Amino acid sequence: MTDVIQRSDGTINRRLHDIIDLSVKASDKPIGGVKTSDITVDAARNLWFRLYTPTDTVAAAGAAGLTLPVIIFFHGGGFAFFSAGSIFYHNLCCRLACKIPAVVISVNYRLSPEHRFPSQYDDGLDTLKFLDEAKLSDFPADLSRCFLAGDSAGANLAHHVACRIGEAELRRLRVIGQISVQPFLGGEERTASENRLTKAALVTIPRTDWVWKAFLPEGENRDHEAVNVMGPRAVDLRGVKYPKTMVVVGGFDPLQDRQRQFREWLRRSGKEVELIEYSNAVHAFYFFPELPESSELMDENLQIEGGTYDGSIYFANDMHLTALFAVHLSSTMEPNLQLL
Repeated sequence: MTDVIQRSDGTINRRLHDIIDLSVKASDKPIGGVKTSDITVDAARNLWFRLYTPTDTVAAAGAAGLTLPVIIFFHGGGFAFFSAGSIFYHNLCCRLACKIPAVVISVNYRLSPEHRFPSQYDDGLDTLKFLDEAKLSDFPADLSRCFLAGDSAGANLAHHVACRIGEAELRRLRVIGQISVQPFLGGEERTASENRLTKAALVTIPRTDWVWKAFLPEGENRDHEAVNVMGPRAVDLRGVKYPKTMVVVGGFDPLQDRQRQFREWLRRSGKEVELIEYSNAVHAFYFFPELPESSELMDENLQIEGGTYDGSIYFANDMHLTALFAVHLSSTMEPNLQLL
């Protein structure tokens, strides 16, 4: 899809994008046990989020005097494509809200090249500020137990929001974990996996080079701190309060070397980090359950640090939710957890 709507001059045929990108409207009537609603953060920049509420679970938790955790999700698409309403992201967030369970907030941020760096990061942080300050009636979750999450470019966005949380001076909202699903990272020097997997599905060097150029300020290259987050211009995280993180890697994703480097860089920076690998997975594998690699059923009694998750809505520790998130990325693939 993206090749068709990219123009040689670095712009996007946005009208065609909006036709091809099938979207789903929010529904106040629960569908599959999940109610959805759209909440505006800033109408001037079309910044809004979709709220996913697993109604039956919220009711059960409320009856027990409990609230669910919150997942603040940023969609992928190279910063240039898709939206919080895109059908596959809508379906993914519904599944996560229902299965984890948690209240999911999917952020609709501005897209490049119409809005370049740092617009997307600003939108992400401003959404957290909005949640921290807003008086949302009957908000069905616990803002003191928030997890940042994102896939591909959304995982890159989540990382940069995590780096900036300290400057926001949040009062009620507390980020206690991060789920980084196949984060979209880059650099001027190609990695071994990028050179090896040149015919991979979805992610190719020409495509990633195009979206990075569309995203970055004019004159910048892929060693910019937004792209090469471990590179010479990287943020020094040693003095930054950064959430516990789980990195998800696919064995057939050209970006896998950078994602492993990201995990090691976080570790060297003194941050708590774990890694889950789907050894037969391509980039964005969770959208394609029909792939032959997606043949193994997943075990919901997932072995993680601190014990086995049993499907309860109560969490013994913060990483239970991040591990379960990885389980429900796909209904058919079983992850290999590499715990540090």
